[in-house]
Amino acid sequence: MSRSTVLSWFSSFTPAPIAVKWQERWRSCLGALLGIAFTGGSMHLLLGHAANIPLLVAPMGASAVLLFAVPASPLAQPWSIVGGNLVSATIGVTCASLIADPILAGALAVALSICGMFALRCVHPPSGAVALTAVLGGPAIHALGYGFVVEPILVQSVALLTAAIVYHAATGHRYPHAGRQGRGNTGTSAGEASHSGFSRADLEAVLKRRGEMLDIDPDDLESLLRETQLQAFSRTFNELTCADIMSRHVVTAAPDTRTAAAWGLLKRNHVKALPVIDPAGKLLGIVTRANLIDKRTFGKSSSIAGYFEGWLRRDPLSAPSVGTVMSTEVCTVDAASPITALVPMFANYGHHHIPVLDAVGQVVGMITQVDLISGLYRQTFAKDQRAA
Repeated sequence: MSRSTVLSWFSSFTPAPIAVKWQERWRSCLGALLGIAFTGGSMHLLLGHAANIPLLVAPMGASAVLLFAVPASPLAQPWSIVGGNLVSATIGVTCASLIADPILAGALAVALSICGMFALRCVHPPSGAVALTAVLGGPAIHALGYGFVVEPILVQSVALLTAAIVYHAATGHRYPHAGRQGRGNTGTSAGEASHSGFSRADLEAVLKRRGEMLDIDPDDLESLLRETQLQAFSRTFNELTCADIMSRHVVTAAPDTRTAAAWGLLKRNHVKALPVIDPAGKLLGIVTRANLIDKRTFGKSSSIAGYFEGWLRRDPLSAPSVGTVMSTEVCTVDAASPITALVPMFANYGHHHIPVLDAVGQVVGMITQVDLISGLYRQTFAKDQRAA
């Protein structure tokens, strides 16, 4: 074996760079801290000082890594952690009670746990450690018998999962990581080919042909491939900027504008959204027709008559203001950005109107899907003219 072959083999051990932002890394660390603390605290409150039941078992640390650091993984979903841990704990206790040799019992427990998790579609790597804990945990664990499955495994699994769900929701992160297809986005059906030339059926056929489990949801993989194609597409369409295609006449509203007045602005100007700005022209939020007619305004909590009650009583100050119904999480784009930066915003996130900001953060324009299509057509036509 040559030296270069050996060096090449060792170089294959080099870890791939991690593209996760530092903000996300710290968010994951804090989540694991709170999750493990909550799990241990819950066990303490529930069991007190029960000496024969551990307040924390080691596999929960591994589960915390998955739940908080890689929550998009199929291995980190709710059924994976609960089902995987329960299956492995049950198998581990059974093997420990039937097989005297701990090495043989541990090996068989892990192997059968993997088999059971595959069969029940709840593969969770830390569950292998749960099976070993049931076998090698010592007299205190063995004394619990099948009670080990409930306390501590089930209780701690549910506590850690509850902490993860609450923490991800509080920090604006999607968990459980449900498939995107069911939410009505741009995913293709099984036989429908996208503009990029591949369909969901093609993707599933390739995954099936590989014959191994990949630690990524098929919906996320499809989305990743499409975004990669959009990125490649953007390399050839980077001449026009958002400032070139935006609508410069922007109808705006102030946060104290009454919702009835905002509705009138939308109808008179034939637009579907109003950026909400402060006196300096900085963006505070956006109000759409949907904001004005959803249940917070016209729904069960207040009828149409109640909505205009302030106007009927000649007391307009009692009518709701735009600031109370606007969306504060607004997707924006810089005026100097290429128009291809808009494609994933419209294609993947369902936006219909995107405010354009200048260098100091003031609203200088608005871009709709029609503006984007027009800009792409203009640039394609210009390239064809130059090629001719």
